[in-house]
Amino acid sequence: MRTPPVKRRIVGCGLVTVALAGSMLGCASSGDDAGQASGGGTYTIWDPYPQFDGGSAWARLLGKCGSGAGVTVKRTGYDTSDLTNKALLAAQQGNAPDVLIVDNPVVSTLAQAGVLTSNDETGIDTSAIEPNLLGAGRIGGKTYGTPIGANTLALYYNKAVLKSAGVDIASVRDWASLTAALAKVTAAGKKGITFSAIGTEEGSFQFLPWFWGAGAQLTRLDSPAGVSAVSLWTDWVKKGYAPNSVLNNTQTTSWQEFATGRFAFGENGTWQLANAKKAGFDYGIIPIPGAQGGTAPAPTGGEFVTVPVQKKTGRYAASEKIVACLTSTDNLYATDTTLSYIAPTDAVRAKQVAATPALKVWADAVHAAKARTGDDLGTKYPRISQPMWTAVQAALSGSKQPQAALTAAQSTAAAATR
Repeated sequence: MRTPPVKRRIVGCGLVTVALAGSMLGCASSGDDAGQASGGGTYTIWDPYPQFDGGSAWARLLGKCGSGAGVTVKRTGYDTSDLTNKALLAAQQGNAPDVLIVDNPVVSTLAQAGVLTSNDETGIDTSAIEPNLLGAGRIGGKTYGTPIGANTLALYYNKAVLKSAGVDIASVRDWASLTAALAKVTAAGKKGITFSAIGTEEGSFQFLPWFWGAGAQLTRLDSPAGVSAVSLWTDWVKKGYAPNSVLNNTQTTSWQEFATGRFAFGENGTWQLANAKKAGFDYGIIPIPGAQGGTAPAPTGGEFVTVPVQKKTGRYAASEKIVACLTSTDNLYATDTTLSYIAPTDAVRAKQVAATPALKVWADAVHAAKARTGDDLGTKYPRISQPMWTAVQAALSGSKQPQAALTAAQSTAAAATR
């Protein structure tokens, strides 16, 4: 999930829900030319990076990877929401791109629609990829594509605000100690914490670290653990530790609140690092704590590199070479640095942290992260997420108690995912 300056994503967080009128298996390979090896030619690549023009390092890398595979690359960058719909339409028409780079929650939608080939078919090697990051691409026992990078959430903190309230950041290790810190900060006349609880996927994206950090599961929204997470946020708002504005905050407006310098904490992602350096005050970053301590699993944002179904299956050999090139250690390092992503492999993450030690917090957060569509939820996730963010909104606004809000959400989600 990303936010500006990259226009295309909410962060990582905009989940595109595509209504499928029926199966798209008709666009799958017919098996014709199955043994045909790639003999050069032009290969199309679609990505969600329209901000990069033909002279950018990204475009040059695509050209280089194409040359290494013995083909010429024709690349088009689309806005994320446009990209998903165009990919579905192209598959129906039988002219899907050879390589498709998409927001990770969309992979399950495209795979279920019969748009993507599995790694068993293409030979894409994911052995070096963190298993938790591969989760978004695992559907029905098969894996589709590989992550090019990941981002996630953590807590930014204002050092001066905490110091004035007598809070040692090292003491913040779990929910109880974080809440105690917020109490001290507000008692000292400052503001506590800001986050996004808006009634969209962004709200779910920001709530999930607390939900998962309590030990809750998306298949049972109204568990005691789930209720404790909603109660935590609700109590913060009631006590004035978090502002009422969180109900309407996007991740961008939440960041703007934190950037005023009046808040002790702000929940946000790697994509705000450049803005943090411009904020004009000393800041630090800690992982979002779990209820009883440790790092809470936060949802992953970022894209997967996938290979759509082609009638001429012999094209997959060159496509696999392009994917391998894009996700090689050297190229991942350069690409993920450009995109403000944490790499999906240990080797590249270590290289990132060695170059920029401040990224260790983010590396740890990504290591603990989870895919929203993981645990084989796939396309069920959006039908769970919407009731969940609706419940959070109801509890924070005071229209329902946390338990009642989540009981209603679970009933809605269960009916929608049967």
